[in-house]
Amino acid sequence: QVQLVESGGGLVQPGGSLTLSCAAFGNIFRISTMGWYRQAPEKQRELVASITRAGMTNYIDSVEGRFTISRDNVKNALYLQMNKLKPDDTAVYYCNSVPMALFNWGQGTQVTVSS
Repeated sequence: QVQLVESGGGLVQPGGSLTLSCAAFGNIFRISTMGWYRQAPEKQRELVASITRAGMTNYIDSVEGRFTISRDNVKNALYLQMNKLKPDDTAVYYCNSVPMALFNWGQGTQVTVSS
């Protein structure tokens, strides 16, 4: 069974940066498109960024120009570089396939942006 393990979150001041990592145990990268999702308190989970096997990326408007998604198909890993973080970015971040989350959700990694 595929397992997704997210890491790299933490507490950061507004304007700061973090890099999230997603390790996939099991060969999931046969799946064409992977993405990062996030869920803020009392809000629905939303897709933040996605990347195809070929490296084509897509972002929601609120993170465009600040976040960069990347993947390593050999290592079965997914990354999210987050710059110029804002308090509204505070959430638990998860990785999974796109457009449907086909795998069991991991535990996520908490990102808190606060002064």
